[in-house]
Amino acid sequence: MDQIISPARAIDGIVTLPGDKSISHRYGMIAAIAEGESKISNYATGADCQSTLGCMQALGAKVERREDGMTAITGGELQEPKGDLDAGNSGTITRMLTGILAGQKFTSRIIGDESVSGRPVDRVTKPLTEMGAFIELRDGRYPPLVIHGRPLHGIEYTPPVASAQVKSCVLLAGLFASGETIVHEKVRTRDHTEIALQEFGADIEVVGKTVRLKGGAKLTGRELVVPGDLSSACFFLVAALLMKEADLVIHGVGLNPTRSSLLDFLVGMGAQIRVVNVQQIGGELIGDLRVKSSKVQGGVIEGALTAALIDELPALAVLGASSENGLVVRDAAELRVKETDRIATVEAGLKRMGVKIETAPDGFTIPGKQSFHAAEIESSGDHRIAMAFSIAALAADGPCTIKDAGAASVSYPAFFHTLRQIAKN
Repeated sequence: MDQIISPARAIDGIVTLPGDKSISHRYGMIAAIAEGESKISNYATGADCQSTLGCMQALGAKVERREDGMTAITGGELQEPKGDLDAGNSGTITRMLTGILAGQKFTSRIIGDESVSGRPVDRVTKPLTEMGAFIELRDGRYPPLVIHGRPLHGIEYTPPVASAQVKSCVLLAGLFASGETIVHEKVRTRDHTEIALQEFGADIEVVGKTVRLKGGAKLTGRELVVPGDLSSACFFLVAALLMKEADLVIHGVGLNPTRSSLLDFLVGMGAQIRVVNVQQIGGELIGDLRVKSSKVQGGVIEGALTAALIDELPALAVLGASSENGLVVRDAAELRVKETDRIATVEAGLKRMGVKIETAPDGFTIPGKQSFHAAEIESSGDHRIAMAFSIAALAADGPCTIKDAGAASVSYPAFFHTLRQIAKN
């Protein structure tokens, strides 16, 4: 499905976002291994998180998607699946669910689409092997994964590269391991897994950048609310900042401190963003954002900040081109192994729109004060590329066509409907 996006003169209105993908994945998986029923409000509607529910159903959990938007999951001891577990387009599933499956009493196999099949997973299988797991990979690196469940033991592990998914995989495996599992982070990453495990009753302690988890704790079902997805909010924040006229409110956004680097960075660039109505639900901070048109200066993203903003970089690249001083991104080699090589797809899209960009193996440099020209943009099946260039199209000098725009449904099925509600032509 292609989408034609016309230029906008203003961004105005109120947006309520789908549930946070990262948190939805975690709640779905943990609820399936917890005893009793969990009731989850605002569970993410995107295809990725629905794949998580499908996998957990295949493993014996009862999943009910209710008409009022509530997702009910009744969990307990997992059962051997009758067939392959399909991760679809979700690398999160292949990495995190593998940790849970490594400690089970059966063999399972995780498959995915062409994109997932090309993404390496050896960063998670290495520590799992140290815990006693036996996992077979294609060419020693890639899905499908055949996971031969067996008894595990706790380890002390320091991921060589900052990754919340690697940390989460090890901790989830630690639930089924004997002894204590300890993860030391060099750079603090998003802590949704630690918060969720605490909420479900795990014996877990977080001190600074070190997480300690004791195996064997009994998890019990909970009633939880998934905050609005801050990564999805990023596209609308950027849209507002591209316009000369903008006044946008985004309701119920997740404001977890390990994710709020996005807001800190945008405000540091000069964005007028206010955070109001903050509350804590289920251990996660939730609040409303109000953004108005602003002159943003640009900036540099590197080191720990890159790890924190890795999913938002395509949208920030668009903002960087229109900023006063441009954007420099370093230490982002991980972009090369996302749904697409996002350094290459960002470069291709911007150049199609007449925007200058210089790329490196681990990042890019985009000069500021540039204009966007009407163009036909290939999303290459990547949801974040489809959405980022739809936002760029709002500031173009004519209508743009986003090819394979349906890719946005992976994380945000209603994205284009929402975009047309707030874009004033």
